[in-house]
Amino acid sequence: MKIEIKNIPEYQVAFIVKKGSYQQIPDTLSKVVGGLMAKNVEIQMPVYGLYYNSPMDVSEEELEWEVGAAFIGELERENDIQIKVVPQHEAVTTVFKGPYGEAASVYMDLIQYAAKKGYQIAGPVLESYLNDPSEVSQSEALTEIQFPVVKK
Repeated sequence: MKIEIKNIPEYQVAFIVKKGSYQQIPDTLSKVVGGLMAKNVEIQMPVYGLYYNSPMDVSEEELEWEVGAAFIGELERENDIQIKVVPQHEAVTTVFKGPYGEAASVYMDLIQYAAKKGYQIAGPVLESYLNDPSEVSQSEALTEIQFPVVKK
């Protein structure tokens, strides 16, 4: 597994913030992507999930997360779909191959790598889903995992 610190350029995203079970992720993501497609903007990168807490620390009802997709174009907030610009930043990152639900198994490796390189974690984990689970088997699913970092 290749772990690296890389520069992430600024980008804008359409997203929905949710609280509760991760079972809501597919429908919520479909709503975001469908909204972008309806507005005829260019979806720029893989869809993502951003996880603010962990099922190891809180109950399922207290899980806080967002899902979304980057895009090029002009959009306004609509219903529960929000828009934000993610500023340029550095992140410790790797690509995990396997079922999406197992990607968290490498989080500690990323945290330890960052510390060893003189960085500290500066925000929640982001998972970018690089291929479509309806087109590949779970064992072939690819997830890029990123923790934003700052130099100590």
